[in-house]
Amino acid sequence: MTEQNVFSKGLEDVVAAESSICWIDGKNSKLLYRGYDIHDLAQNSNFEETTYLLLFGELPKASELEDFKKKLAAEREIPRAVIDWLKLAPKGANPMAVFRTAVSYLALFDPEVEDNSIEANGRKALRLIAKLPLVVACFERIRKGQEVIAPKKEASVSTAANFLYMMKGKDVSAVEVRTLDQYFILLTEHDLNASTFAGRITVSTLSDIYSAMVSAIATLKGDLHGSANTRTMESLIAIGDVKNVEKFVDDAVQQKKKLMGFGHRIYKGPDPRAFDLKRMSKALADAFPGHAKWYAISEKLEQVVWEKKKLNCNVDFYSASVLYAIGIPVDLFTLMFAISRTAGWTAHFLEQYRDNRLIRPVSQYTGESQRPYLPIGKR
Repeated sequence: MTEQNVFSKGLEDVVAAESSICWIDGKNSKLLYRGYDIHDLAQNSNFEETTYLLLFGELPKASELEDFKKKLAAEREIPRAVIDWLKLAPKGANPMAVFRTAVSYLALFDPEVEDNSIEANGRKALRLIAKLPLVVACFERIRKGQEVIAPKKEASVSTAANFLYMMKGKDVSAVEVRTLDQYFILLTEHDLNASTFAGRITVSTLSDIYSAMVSAIATLKGDLHGSANTRTMESLIAIGDVKNVEKFVDDAVQQKKKLMGFGHRIYKGPDPRAFDLKRMSKALADAFPGHAKWYAISEKLEQVVWEKKKLNCNVDFYSASVLYAIGIPVDLFTLMFAISRTAGWTAHFLEQYRDNRLIRPVSQYTGESQRPYLPIGKR
């Protein structure tokens, strides 16, 4: 057999699509959404405005943003049947598995689910962005034996504020809302990561946008993609005190265990998102003294890992202490990732629909050369 194609394990550095949504410069730690630097967006924008940018290519004017917020707020409801199903989900089931199935079930109630026109898919994208946070909030209350809280439908109430209200059953501080809003911005898009690529493959078959969303969520569920923030917080809890950091790292190095929240496939230097998340974690430590412990452990762990392994922390590292400080349960961290990434996912799905070609790569064959078939009695 002759080799006809260049093989790259894991498709590393293989260009698999043309996209105008996101640009990553891994060597220089740069991340741009539609040409806008992630630091500018995290510090000056909000999730709704950033979502508009990803979907439509430009930052909105004031009137456009207000109209967009109204459309999102109007979609803040999920069918009673979906809530009833969440109540039937087995206790102790993996939250991402429940979420994946709930999104699939949600598709059955969308009258436009099989309409693949650009206009219908745009409307469905807005529904997904608006409804998926509600699914997570309802799931959290149901599994705790609490009543589901009705969403706020005022356009002035942000996605972050409404989610925290529905999950906690009360309005929370402006600091918590702004922190979650910034987290959503920082995690909302990252080029052809595994989940985005999986969703684009599904779209390329001309399947519906809900199926693409389920593909993306199922891919994010994997431990090598979406769970590092959860594993990081588990590490911080296991460390328990700043004085235990060095021993924790030494033990991990000796036992050849992966240090969660460190290193990145794309970034050769620091992950640019980690800079903003560290700043956010420090601000939470200053605002909520009870959080200071987790920030202190994180900061020390970052320092020791760099000294011993020369590894930079990634987006998941300070995400852990940030989400923990605003009261997000540890096993919901990956679902928060999914909520934020929904905007980026749908932007990619719409882009794929607009200029589609079935994604069908080839493999490099490593099996036997052609062999003659032998009758069973001669084998």
